[in-house]
Amino acid sequence: MFEDNMSRYADIINLPRPRSNHKPMSMHDRAAQFSPFSALTGLDDELAETARIVDSKIEISEDRAADLDEKIQFLIENASEHPEIEAEYFVPDKLKEGGAYKTVKGCFKRVDDETHDVILMDGTVIPAEGLFSINGKIFEEM
Repeated sequence: MFEDNMSRYADIINLPRPRSNHKPMSMHDRAAQFSPFSALTGLDDELAETARIVDSKIEISEDRAADLDEKIQFLIENASEHPEIEAEYFVPDKLKEGGAYKTVKGCFKRVDDETHDVILMDGTVIPAEGLFSINGKIFEEM
């Protein structure tokens, strides 16, 4: 049986090995063919996003709202002094319902006439709708 196969290929058995016209592949490219891959691309990111915890926005009471209004009015009246304040406000999350509370310190500059946002000297904008608290030494005078 082996000799039958040999006789079938007798015309090509002694020919030189065929050579490719293509340039040999680099070891790096050859290894890349066998590198592992993730069939579930993006799954890790999605799981991390799902596990990320956000805070719910706290609805402020009427008393707290009145206190904030009073403090903002006092800041407007004393804007020329650029008092240092610390404000806590809610920042909505861009990807899911909820968000986070952020605290910033800075010198008061003004309140925007249209949006009522508090603006600090360094350009930080504190959204009026998310404002939770304002503190500072200037309020000791109130």
